[in-house]
Amino acid sequence: MSIVIVEDPLCSQLAPISYARMAFAIQCGSLRLVDLVGSLNAARFGKVRAHLQTLQRVDFPELPLLDLPASSAAEESPSLLLSARIAPTRKNLQSLHHLLSLADDPYRGTAIVVDRGCVVAVVRPTCTFGQLHSWNIDEIGNWLEGAATYTDISAEAPLTSFQAPHEVIATNMVAMSENLEWRIDRGLREGHLRQREDGVFAAENASLGPYTLLDTRKGPIVIDTGTQVGAYTLLRGPLYLGPNSKILEHSALKDHVTLGHTTKIGGEVEASIVEPFSNKQHHGFLGHSYLGSWINLGAGTCNSDLKNTYGTVNMEYPFGKSATNMQFLGCIMGDYSKTAINTGIFTGKVIGVCSMMYGFVTSNVPSYVNYARLFGQLASLPPEVMVSTQQRMFARRNVEQRGCDIQLIYDMHRLTQSERDGLGESLAG
Repeated sequence: MSIVIVEDPLCSQLAPISYARMAFAIQCGSLRLVDLVGSLNAARFGKVRAHLQTLQRVDFPELPLLDLPASSAAEESPSLLLSARIAPTRKNLQSLHHLLSLADDPYRGTAIVVDRGCVVAVVRPTCTFGQLHSWNIDEIGNWLEGAATYTDISAEAPLTSFQAPHEVIATNMVAMSENLEWRIDRGLREGHLRQREDGVFAAENASLGPYTLLDTRKGPIVIDTGTQVGAYTLLRGPLYLGPNSKILEHSALKDHVTLGHTTKIGGEVEASIVEPFSNKQHHGFLGHSYLGSWINLGAGTCNSDLKNTYGTVNMEYPFGKSATNMQFLGCIMGDYSKTAINTGIFTGKVIGVCSMMYGFVTSNVPSYVNYARLFGQLASLPPEVMVSTQQRMFARRNVEQRGCDIQLIYDMHRLTQSERDGLGESLAG
């Protein structure tokens, strides 16, 4: 049995979340798709966008690239083909188990699962490992479109997927409690977690400071390996604190917060996702938002997650406007971006990768810019500046700056050039 996770062309619509990470590595509800697929009893492979292939090889050895020699294996077909955009939810995992059992039936023909008009899973696909190895992402997308003629078993094994960045935040809230139940069951069974009190599950070496208030009336709290929680902190579930996170004293984390490993968090955080190595360690509010990795929010940085009209938030993306039907929605910030002291981010703003923000963020922010619109300044940032910044950030965390990390900065600059075209006209408007 074998599974191949493929990035299709719609993965680009998840930018800026997907510029620096594979879609299967997006955190949501404390999990990533690669985590769920790793629990399935099957060999696993991946096919990602060209600029991320080296990172996949180095950072995800459990999901190797389709890099097969010309042999009989290249003529074989995988048992199950999955879109990397499938949301990492416990309900989707149940469907994946069912699809894998169908793929094990030698008398079963090719079948598909569709989400909102897009094929997101193919049981017993007709394409071979060799073809998947040779195809680029657009060619994979074309094959998936052609696969739409096969039998649709979506009602039998439904799958939900991400088609826009705000859906990651929405799914995080919907799936959090069930995902944590799966994580807790697995952690208790493997001895990784133990129950400290009703609804609170923690690793042995996680520490809670004095006078920490733990509220599990709305969902469980999971505190992973090496995490430190400061004194006088409010933790209100459902909540996941990733490995080696540091929660500063007098913080308030509540209602569907997912923290990646090695994050530093202070102030008030609600219904948000923070990817690994990002810092929000000062007072300020972060709500219904997504932060990529290696982000730093300056002291007093706050975002708005509710319009003054109390209406639903509409997002503006490169592919067009999107009605989210979400009343609470904050910001989406790409990897390596930074805010200065007392930065204020308006409701529903999208901030690209590798940008610096000052003052009030009243519009979407392109990647690789210095944004101080209040002062009439909007200037491009060269990738060399971000490479130097990356080196200093990595050194502070004792992380090696590898050649692939440096190359990612240059690749993302190239991929986001269209965002910076016409900066002068944008500022004048």
